[in-house]
Amino acid sequence: MQAATPLRAASPFAPVFSAGDLGAVKPGCGRDVPLSVIWQLLEQVPDPEIPVVSIRELGILRDVRRLEDGVIEAVITPTYSGCPAIGQIEDDIRAALAGAGFTTKVTTQLAPAWTTDWIDQTTRDKLNRYGIAPPHAIESAHRGAYQTIQFTPNLIANNLIYSSALGRFDSQSVKCPRCSSQNTTETSHFASTACKALYKCLDCLEPFDYFKPY
Repeated sequence: MQAATPLRAASPFAPVFSAGDLGAVKPGCGRDVPLSVIWQLLEQVPDPEIPVVSIRELGILRDVRRLEDGVIEAVITPTYSGCPAIGQIEDDIRAALAGAGFTTKVTTQLAPAWTTDWIDQTTRDKLNRYGIAPPHAIESAHRGAYQTIQFTPNLIANNLIYSSALGRFDSQSVKCPRCSSQNTTETSHFASTACKALYKCLDCLEPFDYFKPY
């Protein structure tokens, strides 16, 4: 087994580095490239289904490591097991680093499971401007306790999110990303992808996707 030296600690959110770091990339420079370059290169890999945000911004890119032989290992967690886009994401990561002269290994890590809570506010704002209503926050402690219970998807489908302040599930409305109205309704639990639901605004009458929280 190859020993791995982390380029940075595992985290859903990698820091944003200066674009000047990319100037350090030279074909074949492998072992001498600073960690900021690797992350900045992968920052440019968009999510195949939501191209307005990167795989790092969605929290799919979990970690980057350099193996003893100089191979770069990218660790990813899919938004859900069986996600049809995962193969494309792996190919895009390899292509992004191959262009800079790196040999890449992509490792899929399923635990801990991906959660929409890993999407930061800046990325949520990007989704909203793109026309996708961002997911409501889910409290991590509660999510972990109910992760394997079969009725959890039904609670989420009805926008019932656990509130520690209230000590119960509470309904949250989905705001229209076009006119900001909260007078909206779900028309289909599945939209353009399985991780989104289709909603309609009852004020501006426009349909829109909602990124389901889980």
